[in-house]
Amino acid sequence: MSRVVAFHALLPPTNRAKQIASVPYDVVDTGEAADLARGNPWSFLHVIRPEIDLPAGTDLYSDQVYNQAKLALKRFIEGVPYEKTSAPKLFIYRLVQEGRSQVGVVGCCSVDEYDGGGIAIHERTRKAKEDDRTRHVVTMGCQAEPIFLAYRSQSTIDDLVAQGMETPALFDFVARDGIQHTLWEVENADELTLAFDSVPRLYVADGHHRAKSASRARGQMQSRNPNHRGDEAYNGVMAVVFPDSQLSILPYNRVITDLGDRSPSDILATIGQRFPLRPAGPAPETPHSFRVFGDGGWHAFEIPAQGSGVIENLDVSLLQDQVLAPILGIDDPRTDDRIHFVGGSRGTRELEERATASSGVAFSLHATSLAELFAVADGGEIMPPKSTWFEPKLRSGLFLHRIT
Repeated sequence: MSRVVAFHALLPPTNRAKQIASVPYDVVDTGEAADLARGNPWSFLHVIRPEIDLPAGTDLYSDQVYNQAKLALKRFIEGVPYEKTSAPKLFIYRLVQEGRSQVGVVGCCSVDEYDGGGIAIHERTRKAKEDDRTRHVVTMGCQAEPIFLAYRSQSTIDDLVAQGMETPALFDFVARDGIQHTLWEVENADELTLAFDSVPRLYVADGHHRAKSASRARGQMQSRNPNHRGDEAYNGVMAVVFPDSQLSILPYNRVITDLGDRSPSDILATIGQRFPLRPAGPAPETPHSFRVFGDGGWHAFEIPAQGSGVIENLDVSLLQDQVLAPILGIDDPRTDDRIHFVGGSRGTRELEERATASSGVAFSLHATSLAELFAVADGGEIMPPKSTWFEPKLRSGLFLHRIT
């Protein structure tokens, strides 16, 4: 049983949605966020990347940054202005990228369900990022970005969502990256919530740190509330829930920018001793097939399956266990600063440029599948870091959830 319930949302006016909508906080660094927000005082990056409005070099985890986020949110709510729905609502959110449509339900899911494992995870979270997003949420008293959940498709939900899209949209715009964003208010919210009761489990696709921060924020707010009942707004986490049939995972590629005293040709030769190399294009077409870039060219190699487990046969695991650790000495990709992760949406050209600039090597992988993600999560296992890249990304600032 999965709970996806209506909530009191804060929404921007139709004519401001395009101006406000921003990419999530964790897909850009400070410099990229500043560039995207330049000339647009109403980009939501001013809220989720508040350091862009502070002096260069400001400690990203200082009181000043979180207070700036709170001030920015207040400016948006009052100046846009955002309006609170008169009653709890569900919404339908569609993203269209290059002709492919992805439609999800916007609502609140249960923090209790997440804490109890009913909302399954497939990645570990890092405490520093947990601390950051928890403090961001608590300081603002608001969940400003939704988590991205998936579920195994059900025709009943599909039909209800299709009906909801027959009504006039609250907003409909094409962002400057060409992705179309459309939001509808659901008129039959109770019926849709009831339909989700038959979904056995939800899965965190993207936003593990936001999910964990919602749990930690709830814990802090509950401890400060002597009259806690369990139905307060902070007991829910704002999410967009998508059927697996509409989702696409892109590969999460790797660049090694520091080879020590070794050259790219040396690394290629060592890989070739274990797994024969051949010249090839930059993108693998099948699982267990890899591409490595070095010395100005791409080469293909295959790594055979290792045992029968799901985790050990993920392409990210095979590369880590058979190449990155034994050949490059990268034993812990979470902490080794020689390895950099590049989402598939950035293409392989960036891999080439970064490897060439650093005299390093780059690896292009085949994407992890949703079937693998579900199998890992259902088994209570954890994928290696940076195993999945979901595209298109949800936009931030289009709906907010006040928790105080």
